[in-house]
Amino acid sequence: MQIAELRERVAAVLPQIRRDLEDLVRIESVSTDPARVAEVRRSAEAVAELFRAEGFADTRIVSARGDSAPAVIARKLAPKGRPTVLLYAHHDVQPENDHEEWDSPPFEPTERDGRLYGRGAADDKAGIAAHLAAVRALGEDLGVGVTVFIEGEEEAGSESLPDLLRKHADILRSDVIVIADSANWDVGAPALTTSLRGLVRVDVTVRTLTHGVHSGMWGGPVPDALMALVRLLASLYDERGNVAVDGLHGGPAADVEYPIDRLRAESGIAPGVELIGDGSVVERLWTKPSLSIIGLDAPKVEGASATLVPSASAKLSLRVAPGDTAANALDRLRAHLQAHVPWSAELTVTTLDAIDPTRIEATGPAFDAARRAFAEAWDGTEPIDIGVGGSIPFIAQFLHSFPEASVLVTGVEDPDTRAHGANEGLHLADFERVCLAETLLLVNLADLRS
Repeated sequence: MQIAELRERVAAVLPQIRRDLEDLVRIESVSTDPARVAEVRRSAEAVAELFRAEGFADTRIVSARGDSAPAVIARKLAPKGRPTVLLYAHHDVQPENDHEEWDSPPFEPTERDGRLYGRGAADDKAGIAAHLAAVRALGEDLGVGVTVFIEGEEEAGSESLPDLLRKHADILRSDVIVIADSANWDVGAPALTTSLRGLVRVDVTVRTLTHGVHSGMWGGPVPDALMALVRLLASLYDERGNVAVDGLHGGPAADVEYPIDRLRAESGIAPGVELIGDGSVVERLWTKPSLSIIGLDAPKVEGASATLVPSASAKLSLRVAPGDTAANALDRLRAHLQAHVPWSAELTVTTLDAIDPTRIEATGPAFDAARRAFAEAWDGTEPIDIGVGGSIPFIAQFLHSFPEASVLVTGVEDPDTRAHGANEGLHLADFERVCLAETLLLVNLADLRS
């Protein structure tokens, strides 16, 4: 099938795909909100109906257990000798948080300046829509087997995913897995994600007193917990802002230039604030550890009394570089905290998460097929292999559960998507390219033998 015909087919289905996507965005499928369990269920039912309408007769809504969010599995069997492709996305979304921060209602899809805004418009209901566009555009000419797997609790940590993968392994096992939940390098610049940092999160509590006491009466010889905590947190960084925890792994990144001006614009760093750390920008973002203080429990400034604080806590988020392990990073972080807590203060470290980093060896026929598809869809712009500084834990689950499969991590996002934040938006022109690229990929994969 020629590229010109495929472009016409994708263009023909896009208006309805856009309407289908908007209908999904209107469903408030926030998986972390107990009050919206019914909305998550309604979202799964809507997704299942969309694929049934495309001839996926074997479509089911499944859960790992009674209280797990529903996932959708839909199948079309492969023609004899042809490969099977698993298409993954998720239908649950992040909370929308304060509606006042949005320029338009978060669950009412709204187009502005070439973007479609709404919670889930990109992450990850656009991933569902891209899969739908590819199978709809090919119709009866679909030359591969396709299994669609749309998860319902990715934004809640994919807790039941391992159980789902084990329970339904026979029908999910595929030759190629396409995960549409990442990002492209930029608008107009496609990418395959080949590495992701892991994550270690801990709560750290420092106690210096059994109870609060008057700061005038006892300040001087008696340390307060907030003083101790501040000194402990400061020890985690060197003067340049690098993570100062010994024994963490870091390595080189792809030879990709990330201009400083672009970084400053896309990150929202305030004017005049210096960047921190050593190494190239992409190394600092993708292949070196980073450590953020994402929460702090201490008395508020307003209304604070003249009291020595008996205990104070912080939540730390350590991103673990590819090549390291979460277990090593956790051990090293704990050892550092224990060694640097000042004045023999009482220290408690509680582990919240320990997720390994991921590295994908992006070679072989399936990756070649993907790179050809991306280059054609983006009019000759070759895709680049990128890392992601964040963590997508379920990717490691797929790699572990189906080691024989080629796992392609793609996506619809770009640096200004603002996933998880207010004014999440999908770049519509690039979304069309994503749909065309996936259609081309399925055509290319049909030429491979299973």
